[in-house]
Amino acid sequence: MQQTFYKYQGTGNDFVMIDNRQQTFDKNNTKLVEALCDRRFGIGADGLILLENHDDLDFKMVYYNADGNESSMCGNGGRCLVAFAKQLGVIKNKTTFEAIDGVHHAIIDGDIVRLQMQDVDTIEKHENHVFLDTGSPHHVQFENEIETFDIKTKGAKIRYGSPYNETGSNVNFVKKVNPKIFRVRTYERGVEDETLSCGTGVTAVALAMHAIDETKDNLITLQVQGGELQVSFEVENGVYKNVWLMGPAKLVFKGTV
Repeated sequence: MQQTFYKYQGTGNDFVMIDNRQQTFDKNNTKLVEALCDRRFGIGADGLILLENHDDLDFKMVYYNADGNESSMCGNGGRCLVAFAKQLGVIKNKTTFEAIDGVHHAIIDGDIVRLQMQDVDTIEKHENHVFLDTGSPHHVQFENEIETFDIKTKGAKIRYGSPYNETGSNVNFVKKVNPKIFRVRTYERGVEDETLSCGTGVTAVALAMHAIDETKDNLITLQVQGGELQVSFEVENGVYKNVWLMGPAKLVFKGTV
C-alpha cells in the first residue's frame, strides 16, 4: 500500500508528517515507524507525526520517536504539525489542537509558528543541573566546551544514569552567551543521539535559566545547531505561564512510500 507523506523541519529538527484523518496508517506497527524514520533505508527523520481528527478541536497530534515508540510532547514537531495543518487546509493562521500532554494553541505568521506550551509549576534545582518537564522531561546543565565535546557519549551517560534510569530524560547542555541568549545542544531520548534542535528542550533551558537567576528576561533566544528559536513566558507565584515557543517550520518535500 502506498502512503503519502510530507517532510517538515523546524530549525533542523525533522519529521515525517502523515494525514491520518481517515485512519489509514497502522499506528501499532512500531517497525514501520522506525523504518520510515531511518536515515539510510527510509525517509529519514527525528520522528513521525500523525494528524488526526478531533471531536472538539481542530485536530489531534500523535507523535512517535525515531525508534518507533509513541512519545511525550515534541515542541518543534507540534510547530511543524501546525504548518502541515495549514498546508492541508485544516486551519488558517490560528489553531487549537490536542497533543499527548494536553491542549495547545498556536499562531502562524509566515514561516514562523508560535506554539503555546504547558504551564510549568515544578523546577528541581540541583547542585550541578536543573530538571523540569515541559511536556517532556529535561535535564539542563552548563557546558563550557559546548562546541567540541562528545555530546552523544556524555548525553547517553546522563540519560541512562541515576536518577533517570529506565524512563530516561532528554539532556540539554547550555552555554550562556549573554542574559538574553543561550547556546544549547540536546541529546534526545528515543532518537538516542543529538538532534539539531529540540523545542521542549529549549523551552526547558529558557525556564531553567530564569529559575536559577542566569537571566531576568522573559524573552530568551536559544541558539541551536539548526538555527535559532525563541521562548517567552510569564511568572506568577513561582509558576511559569503563557509559555510560547517560536521559530520557523518549513515543508521540505512531499512524496509517496
